[in-house]
Amino acid sequence: MIRIALVALLALAAAFGLWFYLVPAPDKLSQLDWASGGGAGVEQVVAGASFGSHGQKLDVWRPSGSAGRKLPVIVFFYGGGWHAGTREGYAFAGRALAAQGFVVVLPDYRKVPDVRFPAFVADGAEAMRWVRDHVGSYGGDVGRIAVAGHSAGAYIAAMLGLDSRYLIASCADPHLIKAVIGLSGPYDFYPFTTENSRNAFAAFAKPRETQPISYARADAPPMLLVTSTADTTVKPRNAIALRDKLKSLGAPVEFRDYAGLNHEDVAMALSKPFRGKAPVLADSIAFLRKALGSGGQ
Repeated sequence: MIRIALVALLALAAAFGLWFYLVPAPDKLSQLDWASGGGAGVEQVVAGASFGSHGQKLDVWRPSGSAGRKLPVIVFFYGGGWHAGTREGYAFAGRALAAQGFVVVLPDYRKVPDVRFPAFVADGAEAMRWVRDHVGSYGGDVGRIAVAGHSAGAYIAAMLGLDSRYLIASCADPHLIKAVIGLSGPYDFYPFTTENSRNAFAAFAKPRETQPISYARADAPPMLLVTSTADTTVKPRNAIALRDKLKSLGAPVEFRDYAGLNHEDVAMALSKPFRGKAPVLADSIAFLRKALGSGGQ
């Protein structure tokens, strides 16, 4: 019996080791979130719907039992340095936001090395066109749409919110976006000093046009910019610089700087197992409810 128990324990340890080393970090977090009850009160109503002109896919989450209601919408773009990440890996973010009374759309987008800037931003705009045309079928209110994202996803969200040319080019309404949340995003990072930024942006002929801060404007949608003191991946100066530029123009902007959190912690704090790290979810929802309103019709 002892030998059988030992063999079972070793097999479990081996399985855990394979899971730990082979499954990407965001996917592990989504699995832990689900195992911790992160899926309670929500439902996935779309899995892998096609959108855009390059075979992109998206998922949609919403509160359980919300059929027949019109709820505010969040389009969430995941991070990964413009070269990694999947919508499935960020299911924890979709579930967390949906549980608060929102229809949440998680789109994929093309990445380096297959593309360079501005392809991933254009993909984000094509996702917005799908949202405009289809989210109403899943209980979303097209008059109350926000974009959000973490890291490279926050970059995409900021570019879509500030530079309306992408929405216009995708045949979406340039005023479709009513609020923006950027979690640990890069907004003012030229000259390009990291491998990720050089790979994604250095080939573009006009580098200043790659920077969200270049499109700050007085009539920008309300923005919540989140950073953290221990973030060495995307330094807090990015959010601080964009906040200051927006404030100087009179644009509505809110700012959070969480003490002691690193780059990954900010995203992790959306998940149920790690929500105690910081009130990232609560602060985001409070901002969205003020900007969009809440509840269904």
